[in-house]
Amino acid sequence: MNQLFRVIITLVLFVGLTLCLISCKPKPSLAVVTTAIVTGVTQTTATTGGNVTDDGNAEVTARGVCWSTSQNPTTGSSKTSDGKGTGNFTSNITGLIPGTSYYARAYATNSEGTSYGNEISFSSNPIILASLTTANVTSITSTTAISGGNITSDGGSAITERGVCWSISANPTISDNKTQNGTGNGIFTSELTELLPNTSYHIRAFALNTIGYSYGNDLTFTTLASVPLLTTNSISELTMTTVTSGGNITSDGGLTISARGICWGTTPNPDVNGAHTSDGTGTGIFTSDLTGLTQDTKYYIRAYATNSLGTGYGDEKSFTTMNNRGILFNPDLTYGSITDIDGNVYKTIQIGTQTWMAENLKTTNLNDGTALSYNLSHEASYCWYNNDEITYRNTYGALYTGYARSNSRLCPTGWHVPSDAEWTTLTNWLGLLSIGDMKETGTTHWNIPNGDATNLSGFTALPGGSRSSNGEFGGIGTRGSWWSTSGYNRSLSYLDGGIGLFLDFTNSYHSVRCLKD
Repeated sequence: MNQLFRVIITLVLFVGLTLCLISCKPKPSLAVVTTAIVTGVTQTTATTGGNVTDDGNAEVTARGVCWSTSQNPTTGSSKTSDGKGTGNFTSNITGLIPGTSYYARAYATNSEGTSYGNEISFSSNPIILASLTTANVTSITSTTAISGGNITSDGGSAITERGVCWSISANPTISDNKTQNGTGNGIFTSELTELLPNTSYHIRAFALNTIGYSYGNDLTFTTLASVPLLTTNSISELTMTTVTSGGNITSDGGLTISARGICWGTTPNPDVNGAHTSDGTGTGIFTSDLTGLTQDTKYYIRAYATNSLGTGYGDEKSFTTMNNRGILFNPDLTYGSITDIDGNVYKTIQIGTQTWMAENLKTTNLNDGTALSYNLSHEASYCWYNNDEITYRNTYGALYTGYARSNSRLCPTGWHVPSDAEWTTLTNWLGLLSIGDMKETGTTHWNIPNGDATNLSGFTALPGGSRSSNGEFGGIGTRGSWWSTSGYNRSLSYLDGGIGLFLDFTNSYHSVRCLKD
């Protein structure tokens, strides 16, 4: 009986203790969390965090910081996720807009819900102008220098343009002269060009971000003095013994121009130690008249200008004085020569694989001395245009009949009247350029417009006209025509760059160009 009583008492005590433990356990509640102060603020980031001091008798399964531009941000706003449990944690906020005010709260989540810490406010840093310095100036010449800069901070926005600007006035800006030297932070190098000699300049490095342009410190330097800088004028008014040219002095080198003019010679790079004109002093454009030249001679000219440092020269140009025939040959080509039975000397020119006379034939005898009959419509006849030898012979040569052009002895020994196929070889080669490259330039002999004429080939075709089978002359100044051995003639006009092909009467008269065998 006593034993049973003890068992009952024990069971009653156990059940009571169990019920007490169940009824005495605390109920869960929201966690308690505080928000840490904000540090490390930049234009787009900041650092904060929180401290979960009480889990509310339930495990904290999420914690972090939420933020917004409005007060009382929640986890529905932007937020970090920084683990779980109680204690301190750190949160890195990213993606902020520069120069913007924000509100932030730490949060902690358990089975009862999400609780928030105290609200704090902060502002992201605004974007500012870039910070940079100007590099020292080095490698100074009369017209160039080297500088650059170092962008130490982009101000919170990417650098989209950088370089160096310069002026003769202090604090130059991008509205003055400037270089363009890429993008981004760091060191860059700039080359300044087209400076004036013996001139003081101010320079500053510059950089552009979304806020605007910023500038480095203002530095000064002075370019070196130099000999004058100038160009040579084109030639004009060319005769057998004279020509007009001149120059344009674009820079005096920082020193006074004491002499200027044109120097010339028959070899390249003439200088003031040889023949030269004297055409005043100072900068700018001047005109020079060269006299006492030798006819039919190639000359080289350069403008010159002298200051106390020395003499500068312009670009070299060349020309060939007119001959007693008045023909304008290409001064940039090298011509040969051939003499006929009458003692007439002709210029010759190689074009492709062929060597041609560069003038019209004017012989009155076959190469064996047999005389040609004048102005008769039978074998070996010729004439002068309009029967005027004095006016037309030297420049345009003779006009020959088909009988004459078919004679193998018409041209000097070693030369012949070209066949039509040989003319085609010439025109095919010129087709790579232009038929206009056959014609003498200008309108000394060709009528206006003659705009396609360049004489790049050196052939120097002239508009010597022709005489029809009925005895009529025509075409002087507007058309040139030349025989082939096959009875065709080739024709050039002042109006276009095409070359005509015509089958003509044997007793018609045309010019002749001889081709080397």
